[in-house]
Amino acid sequence: MPTSGGPARTPATPTGGPPAPTHSTGRTIGRTLALALLVFVTVVLVLFVVFNTDSVDFSLVFADVNAPLVLGLLIAAVLGALVSALAGAVLRARRRHR
Repeated sequence: MPTSGGPARTPATPTGGPPAPTHSTGRTIGRTLALALLVFVTVVLVLFVVFNTDSVDFSLVFADVNAPLVLGLLIAAVLGALVSALAGAVLRARRRHR
């Protein structure tokens, strides 16, 4: 007599041991590509910052500041990362509440 709603059983290996683990190669390739892209972008950002060391004027809302371009680039990179992280968090929260 078949049962419904019970846990699905995976077939054992021919030797009678536990089933072999399955690997998701798509996820592995995706993570590898994401890591490679992150390393590439980081190297390009570091090189961009290193080669732009001149002192420049930044016009803020209430004042003008003379600072190294490196500082402005790093602040912009950090703010971009924060915006990206916040957008990711919002998307994850929306998916969870569906």
